[in-house]
Amino acid sequence: MDLSELDQALEELTANNRSEVGLSVAARIDLTEQCLCCLSEAAREWVDLACAAKRIPRESSTCAEEVLAGPVSVARFLQVLLISLKAISAVGQPRLPGSPRSKAGGQICVPVFPTSGIFDALVFYGLSAEAWLNPDVSPENLFDLTGLERSANFELPLTLVLGAGNVSAIPATDVLTKILQDGERVLLKMNPVNDYLKPVFERSFSPLIDAGLLRIVSGNAEAGAYLLEHAAIDRVHITGSTQTHDAIVWGSDSEECHTRKENNQPRLEIPVTSELGNVSPWIVVPGHYSDRQLQFQAENIAASIVNNASFNCLATKVIVTSADWPDRDQFLMLIEQKLQQISRRYAYYPGAAERWQRFTGSEPDDKEYLPWKLIRDADPAQSPHLFQEESFVCVCAETALKAETASGFLEQAVEFVNEDVWGTLCATLTVPDAFRNAEQAILDRCIGELNYGAVGINHWPALNYAFMSTPWGGAPGATLQDVVSGIGNVHNTYFLADVEKTVLYGPLTLFPKPVWFPSHSNPEAVGWRLFDLYTKPSLGNLLRTGLTVALK
Repeated sequence: MDLSELDQALEELTANNRSEVGLSVAARIDLTEQCLCCLSEAAREWVDLACAAKRIPRESSTCAEEVLAGPVSVARFLQVLLISLKAISAVGQPRLPGSPRSKAGGQICVPVFPTSGIFDALVFYGLSAEAWLNPDVSPENLFDLTGLERSANFELPLTLVLGAGNVSAIPATDVLTKILQDGERVLLKMNPVNDYLKPVFERSFSPLIDAGLLRIVSGNAEAGAYLLEHAAIDRVHITGSTQTHDAIVWGSDSEECHTRKENNQPRLEIPVTSELGNVSPWIVVPGHYSDRQLQFQAENIAASIVNNASFNCLATKVIVTSADWPDRDQFLMLIEQKLQQISRRYAYYPGAAERWQRFTGSEPDDKEYLPWKLIRDADPAQSPHLFQEESFVCVCAETALKAETASGFLEQAVEFVNEDVWGTLCATLTVPDAFRNAEQAILDRCIGELNYGAVGINHWPALNYAFMSTPWGGAPGATLQDVVSGIGNVHNTYFLADVEKTVLYGPLTLFPKPVWFPSHSNPEAVGWRLFDLYTKPSLGNLLRTGLTVALK
């Protein structure tokens, strides 16, 4: 293949590093504001390209997914980062949206949502989120601003970002995190699956390209291998599967990979960060739920399965219920009914039909538009692949645990997902109101014991990702040898030190209906109003957002 494009991009980035050093906070503020303006001009084409590639009819409400998980998420990231950067410029540190609290034992929990300045408390009424920091972090060192110290006489590291192919906001915010927060230059290699976005990325982030901080290239696996071995690359960030990560770090040959791991001799001798896969569990604590709550939570889970045709690392793959819960069968029937009401999506990601067949044990009736599949009463002993391997396709297992009490079930379920379900990225708990009110201490302890980087209480942790002020990544403790769901985190727009996990809280139902629910009647219009609100926060844009929601 022709490597000239790759060599030119590397040469331009390294040449800029020689001629211009440092990246001040003022410069980051200016670049962030410029990117918001450029994003506004490219956003419509961005969504049009994504819908065409994924064969989503432009008149379909499903187009809202590409609005929300594309330009809206990126605009939100830029805006919440801009608010923090301006606070750092003014007072030396970010302004938190509330006061941190200390758990029993002294662990600090920092409020990170709703954020101030963009009307979150009104738009997402009822939802809140905290970042739980490592117990070693003290109130005096909440923030880690080392990435901002590259402001003068400091050459910026050159990071290779290997972009995700499924959700367009992922490579975009990975790039923005590395440049505007961590103070690095970036070479983004597009994934072949969504390489069609390269032109709109170049337009959206042209200020970073013009500043010599970013280059974007295309290429196959051979191009990726060439870049990984290039001497100019100082760091690597990977979004993808664990198998891809290990092939890059330890070698694609299984014997070589095993030997290198045993001897701790990685092929790459530079820092590697990553956000990888997960068999995402959703635990349903038994107890009394109203019919409305059951309906809402059933669609909540269905939405988490079907979003982006289930090509998400955070798509629900295992539902954990109580075998003794009287409403179990009714609840599973509701989920199945919701799934039947949702149109199938084009299976755009390579290998989907083969994976669907392997994980279900049957042939799909349509290999291009795969059916949603819920496998009830799955047994980890009989079907370990449903629990230990990420299918990355629209198949979800359900399994039941026996316990005499709701608290006993929750403790058993936490142990089960930690030990028997693969991954450390995110997990969800649906919790009855009575249990939250009576057993808050047990719930708090169980949240702490969940070995996941993001936890949602009554709501899908995709929100932990999309809110952007909430740090996102696998649970701490991963190593290159056992990387699980990844090393490090992204977003973290409050620059918090040593985050252990983020926890999203919300009620069992929300009103109005969440824009990410498949049954929402006007989601794309709401999505574009949110985009306007994030690119230009104002009371006028807030009112227009509210009016669009009211007229849905």
